[in-house]
Amino acid sequence: MSRGHQHRTALTYGAVGATQASDLMTYPPEGFVPTESRARIGHGDQRFETAVMQALTWQIQERSGMGVHVEDTPEDDEVRYNPVTFDEQGVPIAPASIGTPRVEKTSPDGTPLITAGTTATLTMHAFGQTVQAPVRVVAIIDERDRKGFAYGTLDGHPLSGEESFVVERTPDGSVWLQVRQFSQPASRKWRFVAPLLRRQQRVMAEKYLAALRGD
Repeated sequence: MSRGHQHRTALTYGAVGATQASDLMTYPPEGFVPTESRARIGHGDQRFETAVMQALTWQIQERSGMGVHVEDTPEDDEVRYNPVTFDEQGVPIAPASIGTPRVEKTSPDGTPLITAGTTATLTMHAFGQTVQAPVRVVAIIDERDRKGFAYGTLDGHPLSGEESFVVERTPDGSVWLQVRQFSQPASRKWRFVAPLLRRQQRVMAEKYLAALRGD
């Protein structure tokens, strides 16, 4: 596993953490198209904990047919992104910054959990070809009833933007998976096939939601 080179690669968009803004669907970052999908995936505390572990070990992506290759994980003394934070009205209250060391965590079976700052290459088959999509994890959501992560795009990804995957537990015990993103084609080459990109995004959103259903 390489270290350093991928970690220094800049994200290809500026609104780091904006998938967590409450008004994303109404006021996305300028020039970006937002989408949001949500589905019930079970019930009860055990289902919630299991789904969280699945989400934080790349199983949403892998069960959706993607290959996941982790390229780089920051050392304990390296820094990670702290995304912009928002109040309940969606108003930014703290800018994005860099500075908090990563904390190593593993699932009960010892599988490393996704941590902020991790860089990975996602591989998928679309448009009759194999497409590689480099991303970096920019946020870990770790609340009592909401847990998950968000990643942002790196150079070489067909899109520019961010995507988040959050497992939620509602007061009645229902467990939901929420997928949010904002994006735009990353280059002129991809702008020519923008309708195909949007269609592929819709297909993948359905696969993401189905990935954790029925376990």
